[in-house]
Amino acid sequence: MKSLFIAGTDTDVGKTYITAGLAVVLRKMDIDVGIMKPFAAGSAQKKGYKSEDVEILSRAAHACDPENLVNPQFFPIPASPYTAWKKLKTKPKVSTILSSFEKLTKLHDIILVEGMGGIMTPILKDYYITNLIKEMKIPTIIVTRSKVGTVNHTIMTVKMCEKYKIPIKGIIINDFDSGYPIKDLTKDLQNLTGVKVLGSIPFIKDMSDQSLNRIFKKNIDFKTVLK
Repeated sequence: MKSLFIAGTDTDVGKTYITAGLAVVLRKMDIDVGIMKPFAAGSAQKKGYKSEDVEILSRAAHACDPENLVNPQFFPIPASPYTAWKKLKTKPKVSTILSSFEKLTKLHDIILVEGMGGIMTPILKDYYITNLIKEMKIPTIIVTRSKVGTVNHTIMTVKMCEKYKIPIKGIIINDFDSGYPIKDLTKDLQNLTGVKVLGSIPFIKDMSDQSLNRIFKKNIDFKTVLK
């Protein structure tokens, strides 16, 4: 079973919650799912994983892998790996990321890898999230939003995946900031990109397993996700 990279059209599009929802459904299907967030940044938590996103994903997957595998690098400032490198003098360790990913694939049936920011977020000079996905040799799911302007961001993201020859499993619309009618957005994105929209997720207040499982199973095409 192929692992998946959950990429975003931008920062704050809800990649973590989409990844968590996917993890819950896969786990409920009796699939041994692991998670990974290669790079994380921001304020470190005082307990558990430094990254709150990693905490959310691990809880959703019921995974308890070591932090150095699921989040090999944490930067204590809200910045891209490249910017953190320049400010903190801590160089991103791509080889460590890739070896950690390989170890995780041996522990689980499928790994959901959550990206950082948009797909062209810089890791090193001339090395972006796209390069990392390509080196991992896994397909991506693109998470986009539903506000006006999302078509531009989504088309650019798809074009960059095509440039780097990254297979796209599909697009998931995170409908938490409505503005573009979902029916119209779905039709437009599919017509303009040629990529299937796997579904849309409404704003979720209840993040319990039961709620996520019900909403994601109802709204996402899991046959295509697992194909």
